[in-house]
Amino acid sequence: MQLSTAPDLVEQVYARLLDAISEGSLQPGTRLNQEELAAGFSVSRQPVLQALRLLKKDGFVEDAPGRGVQVTQLDVNWIAQVYQVRGSLDALAVRLAAEQGAEIDPQVMRQGRALSQSGDVQAMILADLAFHRAIYQASGNPLIAQSIDLHWHHLKRVMGAVLQSSHQRQTVWDEHEAIAHAIAAGDADLGVQLVQEHANEASVLLTARLSEQIQHLKTGAPA
Repeated sequence: MQLSTAPDLVEQVYARLLDAISEGSLQPGTRLNQEELAAGFSVSRQPVLQALRLLKKDGFVEDAPGRGVQVTQLDVNWIAQVYQVRGSLDALAVRLAAEQGAEIDPQVMRQGRALSQSGDVQAMILADLAFHRAIYQASGNPLIAQSIDLHWHHLKRVMGAVLQSSHQRQTVWDEHEAIAHAIAAGDADLGVQLVQEHANEASVLLTARLSEQIQHLKTGAPA
């Protein structure tokens, strides 16, 4: 876990902590101790403090009861809002890619289908991300990917939390393939319709499942 010496240790600490939060290694509500983190990364407290401030600004860390900070609790309304933004950006990317008749790499599709059966939650999330990134790249507008990067970390959090205890929708990669076909055929309207439906269904499923998990935690019942 030790970090190499580099000019900007703050960015390295930030990236490590963000990965741990978004992948679920650091669970919601986990207190983050500056001294322990600094020792674990073999750095001084200063870059850890700065990284925690950035994570708080970006919504991944919040003030803990009493004192200190903790990993932000997952919030259903916030996730729904993130999906609204993602849906709009995905629709723009699909339209631009379809106007060029772009072809999504078939290997992305094959690998995604294979991983969807693997039971490896993080692999499934990364495969989903790879498909959407392929569309962003095909759009020819680099600002789309840049705009959605931070949101993806929030989405990875909830996707990881949900997929740990429930199965991915079996239709996900069928939907991906239909979107890719519409893009390749140059049918922008169909592609936009399909990707918006895809985002809406994912949002409804994940927020509903997350609501169930939060309720179970409050009542002490198993999820």
